[in-house]
Amino acid sequence: MRAQTALFALALSTALGGLARATAGTLPVAVSPAEVARRKAVAVRVGDREVTVGEVEDRIASVPRFQLSTMGDTPDAIRKKYVVEVIVPEVLLAAEAGKQHIEDDPNVRRNEERALANALKRSIKAEVGSPESVSMDDVRRYYNDNRAKFDTPQRFSVWRILCATREEAIAVIDAAKASLTVDTFTKLAREHSLDKATNMRSGNLGFIDAQGSSNEAGLKVNPAIASAAASVKDGQLFLLPVPEGPAFAVVWHRGTVAAVRRTPEEAASQIREMIHRQRLDDANQTLILKLRSEHLREYNDSVLNGIEVSSGNGEVTPRKRPGQVSPLNASGRASAAKP
Repeated sequence: MRAQTALFALALSTALGGLARATAGTLPVAVSPAEVARRKAVAVRVGDREVTVGEVEDRIASVPRFQLSTMGDTPDAIRKKYVVEVIVPEVLLAAEAGKQHIEDDPNVRRNEERALANALKRSIKAEVGSPESVSMDDVRRYYNDNRAKFDTPQRFSVWRILCATREEAIAVIDAAKASLTVDTFTKLAREHSLDKATNMRSGNLGFIDAQGSSNEAGLKVNPAIASAAASVKDGQLFLLPVPEGPAFAVVWHRGTVAAVRRTPEEAASQIREMIHRQRLDDANQTLILKLRSEHLREYNDSVLNGIEVSSGNGEVTPRKRPGQVSPLNASGRASAAKP
């Protein structure tokens, strides 16, 4: 059955290659009758299957140049070898696959559906165009609507020890000031900081902006912490406790990252990728919604409850019912039935 599946997949890839090229459009809009006749001429015939000159031409055109160069030293040699060693075997295998009816194999049908779906996605991608096709006007419009994505504010690297009282914070400041080293501050943070999310990493808040938002996901502190850090130089300790809710913070300004503001031209490549990805997602989603409304006739979510999927290794098995005899496991003993 594996051999049959491989045969059908190979035959299918040939057919899909033609589909992808047809949707992309390989011929000029207007061609002469002589050119049409030339491309329609039959190059290979196996049973009912005909391979035209146009199909051979399109197939060869899709092959990278470096691969074609391995097939011969002259255009004539390349053309002949490609047809004899690539196209003819594919057509023969496809014909034999049809004779054996391997399309009836469920695995083959699933592979066919997946391949056809991917071919259609490629045609949609061709219609949407490349990121380079996004105009500069669209780039500027996106830039103006999403300035925060391209303007990075000044940020401060801050280590902070959150103390329960002002007096404790003053004592910690005195101890840190006496020996302002990473080891000292780390020890003080572990001994005094109420913030259990950061006390084991020296009180490191990451890089915070003027609003107290950190580059660490989900972390935000009182903006007064950023103000305190901004008022001293890189590497300096702020010498007063900073109120933070009912507690008091000891702030060590470790470093500064300057604000960055990119122009539309500087961000153009990134913006084009974003717009292209969104257009592609929108086109795919629009088609899916349209096809669902036109063709999806039934979807029974309740019957899927009988399929048990292991969250650990993704193993899929029918859900066992009470009283069901379980198969023997590797030790020769019956496995316990799951409810």
